[in-house]
Amino acid sequence: MGQHILVVLPHPDDEAFGLSGTLARHVREGDRVTYACLTLGEMGRNMGVPPFASRVTLPAVRKQELEQSCRAIGIQDLRMLGFHDKTIEFEDQDRLDGEIDALLRELRPAVVYTFYPGYSVHPDHDATGAAVVRTVGRLPVSDRPSVLCLAFANNLEQGIGKPDVLRDVKAFLPQKLAAIRAHRSQFQVDGLTDSELLERFGTERFWTYPFEQANQ
Repeated sequence: MGQHILVVLPHPDDEAFGLSGTLARHVREGDRVTYACLTLGEMGRNMGVPPFASRVTLPAVRKQELEQSCRAIGIQDLRMLGFHDKTIEFEDQDRLDGEIDALLRELRPAVVYTFYPGYSVHPDHDATGAAVVRTVGRLPVSDRPSVLCLAFANNLEQGIGKPDVLRDVKAFLPQKLAAIRAHRSQFQVDGLTDSELLERFGTERFWTYPFEQANQ
């Protein structure tokens, strides 16, 4: 029996580009992966090319795309938490933290994946990462999982340095590309050469959240 892995991200498709290769590797190694997706991305601007969704149908479309992506990766446990897209920073903090705390206590994960607060471009990304860090930080040190963060900001090296975890996921590109293609209302990746795919998607990068430094 492997370890439990918890992923906490705000939108359908956040999992596909940033860490689907890593998650597929966890699954192959026998780990159990739970993905807590906070919203259905219902405020997304993209409706497909050519458009096949509408503002009314987009939540249902993105829910189906998320489920398909998780099947492609091999995620065994998908939780849709029902928060509103583009409003995570304004949600009741106690409710948000309480949902994450309940997952931590239920699952006892060895690793939690989320966004690095302040370095992840989208307000929903930053607010989600902040909630995870806040909640994990309240646990006794002996009970804390490692928190590995995705980050995309332009000032990364000046702010948080280089990623300390690099994962070669080239062996899992079929799963990763299937996960990305599942979100067809949002992205199209066909047309790239094999070398371009390897260059763009073959490595995944994470920053380990430094709780000790944050508490100083």
